[in-house]
Amino acid sequence: MEGILPETMSNLSSVVNSSSSDYDLESRDEALITLLFGTILSTMCLVGIIGNVYILVLMTLSMRFTGSMFVYIVNLAFADLLYLSTIPFVVYTYFKKYWYFGEVGCRILFSLDFLTMHASIFILTVMSTERYLAVVKPLDMFRRNRAYRRIITCAVWFVSFLLALPTMIMIEVHEINREGIIKRLCHSTWTTHAYKIYLTVLFHTCVLAPGVVIGFLYSKLARTYWLSQTTTFHIKGIKKSPNQKILYMILTIVLAYCICFLPFWVWQLFSLYFGETVNLSPKTTTCINFFVTCLAYGNSCINPFLYTLLTKNYKEYVRNQQRNCLEFSQRKHYRNYSQRSMSTGSQQCTETVSCN
Repeated sequence: MEGILPETMSNLSSVVNSSSSDYDLESRDEALITLLFGTILSTMCLVGIIGNVYILVLMTLSMRFTGSMFVYIVNLAFADLLYLSTIPFVVYTYFKKYWYFGEVGCRILFSLDFLTMHASIFILTVMSTERYLAVVKPLDMFRRNRAYRRIITCAVWFVSFLLALPTMIMIEVHEINREGIIKRLCHSTWTTHAYKIYLTVLFHTCVLAPGVVIGFLYSKLARTYWLSQTTTFHIKGIKKSPNQKILYMILTIVLAYCICFLPFWVWQLFSLYFGETVNLSPKTTTCINFFVTCLAYGNSCINPFLYTLLTKNYKEYVRNQQRNCLEFSQRKHYRNYSQRSMSTGSQQCTETVSCN
């Protein structure tokens, strides 16, 4: 087909593209890069899977019946596990320089990148929105139960699937003849113009739009907290509330996502719009592909540590909320009791006066 695009669609396709260009590399450089890349990604896969499984177990055992954050953290960890599950296929494909997993595997594995990317950032956007509403409209948030949040997460996964669906449709296995050797690799069937539009849309939905929304919410929260601090005349010795800690941890997770995935997207767009005008050597292209791939997968490795801190802060927040509710109910009970006592006393006093 005229105008068929080179593979620059996802982490997996970046590796396929690198493996097809490695014929131009020296054997020593290729062996070194292969060993380094395989070792780093295999370590990331092991660490990330252990960490995210730990988070799922922790959520199930300790927070299943406490608080709304359970649903979101479980879905974030599940998205990370799905994303990490593609690593063995990435490493194996690069080592063998051949696609052994069929047409269905090609479509599913290549679309998983965009599916999990969108699911993660959308859930983080929802969490940021809820934390914002918990500050400005706490009563409205109190009425939203876990069933509501499950509906939200289902909607997030559905929208993410729709955005990744074109990738699943527009890719297939092709046979390539290189120096008499037949190779089967996944190739996209996009035209250049169509793919530019699609990838630009994904950049806006996966990075730009969520970043603008989250940035706006946190700027409003910063202003709200700044005003609350000025009204208390900067009292010294006041510790950060658990709710503030939750906000900071969610912001940290969002920043980690941006730091890890922004280079990936910059490289994808650069390759798409300027790849023909800027001539990079095969070695440079391969190294950049591997760097952005490892950085993107690294996000799923550090997330479990951030989720653990978020869980700890959220538990503290829930305990404080329960303690505040208990104190409020006790004060209310004491106030009602005092009012009844005063009413009884005044009635007895009136009866005594009338008897006299």
